[in-house]
Amino acid sequence: MAHARAQAIRALLARCSTECPRRAAASSCIRRASLPYCSPGSYPRNLPPAVRAAGADWTRSLASRAQGGAGAGEAGAEEGEAQEWMAEWEEEEEEEEDVEPEIGDGGDGGGVALRGVEWGKRALAAAEEVLGEHFGDDVAMFAFKVSPKGYVYVRLDKLTNRYGCPGIEEIESFNKLYKQKLDELIEQGEIPLDLAIEVSSPGAERLLKVPKDLDRFKDMAMRVQYLVEGDDVVPKQILQKDGIFLLESVDIQAEHCIWKLADVKENRAAAGKGRPLNRKKRDWRLQTSFQAVKKATLYLD
Repeated sequence: MAHARAQAIRALLARCSTECPRRAAASSCIRRASLPYCSPGSYPRNLPPAVRAAGADWTRSLASRAQGGAGAGEAGAEEGEAQEWMAEWEEEEEEEEDVEPEIGDGGDGGGVALRGVEWGKRALAAAEEVLGEHFGDDVAMFAFKVSPKGYVYVRLDKLTNRYGCPGIEEIESFNKLYKQKLDELIEQGEIPLDLAIEVSSPGAERLLKVPKDLDRFKDMAMRVQYLVEGDDVVPKQILQKDGIFLLESVDIQAEHCIWKLADVKENRAAAGKGRPLNRKKRDWRLQTSFQAVKKATLYLD
């Protein structure tokens, strides 16, 4: 029974859709939302054009201890159970996507979120062991999160890539090695049966840490939400604004940074259809303290 269940769930979850960005101007690492499932080895020609243009890096699999056997009828029943399990997984993801990301949340905010799960520390240690044993210093763990229902989410960061996006081979290799490691731990009884794994890249939705990540992405446009004091109309009131900027400088000692408007479509549209930024806008600068930057993400024109 366990063997049939594992086979059925593997058939549903051990599918992947992975492709790195090909065009920097219109690329990001999309995680799981809205991407079709496809069999390994066939994804480049099966992905729709919109997905290929955007790029994607993620893969799913199952770690389980499969013993015993089952007939065709039992296998069919187990596949139905696997489909229900898959639907439950999607439902959990949809619920989490409604939550505003925060630094250290194990998702778009990076960091580790074990959420009180007993086996979480061991699963995290296993992921760190795989990275240390098989990958170089340019591949790091951006985020790690586990769910009490048995889901493991890992996001890998390629430090030498413009967008932080690992290659297809790196995503798939880590997924395979990590699954093998978890299978061993399951056999030893250290973690539960049937853990579902999702390995992905951070994507443009990643929250940038201020000031740690600013220098790394200084040549890229960023969408920044920041706080400023009100003007004469609303004196002594703190307002939240946002804009698309390029980082000009960072002063670690003074704990502030200086931004300039990015020459991107959204900023040009504000200047008038088809018109470039005028000199006044090109020369304009914004100075913010680190604390005043409430949120920063990569911007894709």
